[in-house]
Amino acid sequence: MANGYINSVESFGSVDGPGVRYIFFLQGCRMRCAYCHNPETWKIEGGQVLSPEEAFGQAYRYRAYWKKQGGITVSGGEALLQIDFVTDLFKIAKARGVHTTIDTSGNPFTKEEPFFSKFQALMEVTDLFLLDIKEIDADRHKSLTGFTNANILELAKYLSENGKDMWIRNVLVPGLTDREEDLKALGTFVAGLGHVQRFEVLPYHTLGVSKYQKLGIPYRLSGIEPASKEAVQRAETIMGCERYQGYLTD
Repeated sequence: MANGYINSVESFGSVDGPGVRYIFFLQGCRMRCAYCHNPETWKIEGGQVLSPEEAFGQAYRYRAYWKKQGGITVSGGEALLQIDFVTDLFKIAKARGVHTTIDTSGNPFTKEEPFFSKFQALMEVTDLFLLDIKEIDADRHKSLTGFTNANILELAKYLSENGKDMWIRNVLVPGLTDREEDLKALGTFVAGLGHVQRFEVLPYHTLGVSKYQKLGIPYRLSGIEPASKEAVQRAETIMGCERYQGYLTD
């Protein structure tokens, strides 16, 4: 079994999946999103090294708080960069009846081998995918993250075709990801997918700026204010987020 490189954990997460979650934030991410609030997770080196059995045992101590809806979420960084570890962890979890969720930007996804076979194995033991779609326009996505979004949209379609439950997330950055035409296009894309339980707009915030200063990394969005409640509501309306089951409930 593959070990996992873990940046941090959250024992009582309430937003990264249904119910109360034990969340593993893994090391490693190729994307360089302009608004990333966890730059310390970019390098895969570092963090706590745990085997899947050790990680599950650490999380399972909190099972009394999970009740019917809670469980384990693996986030990042980018969780799919450690796909072997996540799959082994989720196999253990499913054998014990624990709900499993992965939070991913989809950047590593490809139908090429050996990744594709590994991903299919991961799907079998994953109950819910939290998929971040940063931007629907390919050029602006590359400017924002350093990568195109073609394979990310392909992943969303593949999950839909294979009946996997999803929550779709989009971060609203004033002046960057709030163009009405792009919001409409993203809403249309999501409306064409099946098995989307929730469609969320997450407001851009500046809570991670101090981390950039500490790490000596230039922060690209200096001067951009956090997204207002009104701006988020506007985006939700344009994209039709309210149509999705579970949008406001756990």
